[in-house]
Amino acid sequence: MFRFKCTCCDEWHEGMPTFGADAPLYFHAIPAEQRPDRCRLDSDVCIVDQKQFFIRGCLDIPVLGAVDPFSWGVWVSLSACSFKAFNGCFALAKRSPIGPFFGWLSAELPLYPSTENLKTRVHLRDNGMRPFIELEPTDHPLAIEQREGITVARVAEIYAHMVHGVPRQ
Repeated sequence: MFRFKCTCCDEWHEGMPTFGADAPLYFHAIPAEQRPDRCRLDSDVCIVDQKQFFIRGCLDIPVLGAVDPFSWGVWVSLSACSFKAFNGCFALAKRSPIGPFFGWLSAELPLYPSTENLKTRVHLRDNGMRPFIELEPTDHPLAIEQREGITVARVAEIYAHMVHGVPRQ
């Protein structure tokens, strides 16, 4: 069982934490009173004005010495063509051979320089699992962490920020 000591509350927590957004950034740019007419949002898909297409996936980051990765729940924009292919196979149990799809990250993750519009590849996974989001291998700190992994101390730092609002040290 994965355990870490929170850097803020000094308590031990069990299980790998995960954090995510309920909607893509673009959704929040639409005035709240216009969203019912312009947007369709559920737990996996967001469509804005029938022109902008977003899917939710997991941006997994390996944790050194741990079995399970740390995961950010993020949204990625897809082209209309890619979204149609994604949507056409979404209900299939065996969908991992389809894709990957190019997308743009539609998330602003704390504790990093701007993450909006980082280039991604969306990899479908089987048996109803959310897609795996792979960042383009750049020198962005988030992309480096996805390639090289993070320490348990970094997990604790992210947790302290997300749960307790502690700024990066």
